[in-house]
Amino acid sequence: MRRTPLAPLVLMLLICLVYTTCVVVAAEIGSDAWPETVDLDSGGLSRETFPKGFVFGTATSAYQVEGMANKDGRGPSIWDVFIKTPGLEPNNATGDVAVDQYHRYKLNFDAYRFSISWSRIFPNGTGKVNKKGVAYYNRLINYMLKRGITPYANLNHYDLPQALEERKDYADYADFCFKTFGDRVKNWMTFNEPRVVAALGYDNGFFAPGRCSKAYGNCTAGNSATEPYIVSHNLILSHAAAVQRYREKYQEKQKGRIGILLDFVWYEPLTRSKADNYAAQRARDFHIGWFIHPIVYGEYPKTMQEILGHRLPKFTNKEVKMVKGSMDFVGVNQYTAYYMYDAHQGKPKVLGYQQDWNASFAFKKRGVPIGPQAYSYWLYNVPWGLYKAVTYIKEHYGNPTMILAENGMDDPGNVTFAKGLHDTTRINYYKAYITQLKRAIDDGANVEGYFAWSLLDNFEWRLGYTSRFGIVYVDFKTLNRYPKMSAYWFKQLLSKNKH
Repeated sequence: MRRTPLAPLVLMLLICLVYTTCVVVAAEIGSDAWPETVDLDSGGLSRETFPKGFVFGTATSAYQVEGMANKDGRGPSIWDVFIKTPGLEPNNATGDVAVDQYHRYKLNFDAYRFSISWSRIFPNGTGKVNKKGVAYYNRLINYMLKRGITPYANLNHYDLPQALEERKDYADYADFCFKTFGDRVKNWMTFNEPRVVAALGYDNGFFAPGRCSKAYGNCTAGNSATEPYIVSHNLILSHAAAVQRYREKYQEKQKGRIGILLDFVWYEPLTRSKADNYAAQRARDFHIGWFIHPIVYGEYPKTMQEILGHRLPKFTNKEVKMVKGSMDFVGVNQYTAYYMYDAHQGKPKVLGYQQDWNASFAFKKRGVPIGPQAYSYWLYNVPWGLYKAVTYIKEHYGNPTMILAENGMDDPGNVTFAKGLHDTTRINYYKAYITQLKRAIDDGANVEGYFAWSLLDNFEWRLGYTSRFGIVYVDFKTLNRYPKMSAYWFKQLLSKNKH
């Protein structure tokens, strides 16, 4: 990104993600209005306060932004099928059009974290290649490079091909992407939040493919006691196989790197009691430890092994060698924090992933909320949670190379246009969280990038279009883009010199 200051109106035209049109209503926004009506103070943050080479970017995912779900040769994903159930989504929303990034993809930041739709490349999950899908990603990647934007490519963000829901061809798909795009893409991620896929997809059925025990969700099939662990095990093995393929065939020549994206809610003990401390640790082990522990140490956390017994799949000696050390970096998606306390419960009648924690959530302590709540029911503004989460990974997993791969907050989808643009709450959220990230880096955490979620208001999974996470406002009727004040704040943060 350029270091020279830009007038707000020019800035909005530069940062706006759009292919055919970027609409700026100068009369409503006013090129001189923002600095006078809002505090754009960065709180002492600037590009220069971070280590040399530190990357600032934004992030999206294919299903949430691309659209063209049934066109140009793309095959159905598990989300296309899942959300067709009437009444499942607010206003029966779908990702068929989303915000049309397939045609509108102009942007401006240091880096852009995007995901590749497997079913756009291989409509049947394997076999015949969809040339139009390949051409789209080539256009997107080439555009980024032309603008000096570093591409960070994620191979899967929840949207497995429907045809492959029970098959293992992931490494071949990854291999094709390495071969086709790896001359230009040097930062690869295998999966985004595999824990969410396993837990929400197979423990409570809230996400695709909607499987669970009947006690824990409105599912027609599934087993919450075993399927989450089988799915996660297969995801870890798929990740490791893709990493092995990249390292053996492409890494030396292409000189890139490969990692994985893991979500991490910080779990704080509700009280100082041993029971609550153990409960919080169980939650951490069942959350991020479930995936990072095998990748770093070659086995699941001891807590999980003891609680789950035979329900937890085991890695063979050959698999351990493939899984252990299978990341060059780890992406951490961090938004919020909760209090945890010991559940004091006996063995549940129906076993399930969430029940296995034997821990309960609390969002207040002595009547005081853990932080202000965003629009999403699960999202509380708790900046110190980010510091603790990053520090935890540093101290427990050998201080790996990290990127803060997602961080952000949402407003309601029906927010007025004026309030949607005047997103001071989001600015304050980013300011507080990035300050805590800098604190963790100053204390030795090996973090080399930060990605705001999200570049655009988009299809927000089970919330449809009722939630807005973007730093760019999208009119969901016209698909026109309008940079919010938070976009201007980021531009100022990254372009001004340290005072």
